[in-house]
Amino acid sequence: MEQDRLTRLENLIARNQCRFHEIGKALKEIRDSRLYKLNLFNSFEAYARARWDMGKSQAYRVIEAYQVVNNLSPIGDILPSNESQVRPLVPLDPIEQRRIWKAFLKSAMEITAPNIKRFIDSAKKGETGNKDEPVDLTDQVSKAYMDAVQAMLEQVHQAQEDHWQKTSRQAGLLWNRVIREKILSKENGNGHG
Repeated sequence: MEQDRLTRLENLIARNQCRFHEIGKALKEIRDSRLYKLNLFNSFEAYARARWDMGKSQAYRVIEAYQVVNNLSPIGDILPSNESQVRPLVPLDPIEQRRIWKAFLKSAMEITAPNIKRFIDSAKKGETGNKDEPVDLTDQVSKAYMDAVQAMLEQVHQAQEDHWQKTSRQAGLLWNRVIREKILSKENGNGHG
């Protein structure tokens, strides 16, 4: 009987742990848009304390946790399930968060806050061997860029269908090289050269 009660309560906790992400998102919008002023609060901190019995540091931790999870969500299905698991990732910049999270998942360690913290601490000391590994950002593509790529792929498909009659294969490869060189150039996309 007590075991059933414990199981029910643990299931309730597990189902609601992900709510920190939604709460952080809502609090961020309330803070950033200053919506708390609609309820006649002079500051976000006063609003969080009075309305949600949440101290300033707790409110900001939940917002930071949301921002980290939001940053990690494009790279995989497995995400931290509570705010304490996210906390060790908060001080890292977004690219480092992604790199560390991917490496942590590959380590097959159990996803717990202490394990994540230990992993990050060892990564900072260089013990994971991944410090110089390039960051994989292939999932970071704007919709406009993806639309352009899709249009280009459609053009290649059409050229293949007409056996490269209207556009030569050489021309296709030339433009492929031009695009590659443009991407790899040292220019920062400022339109020069």
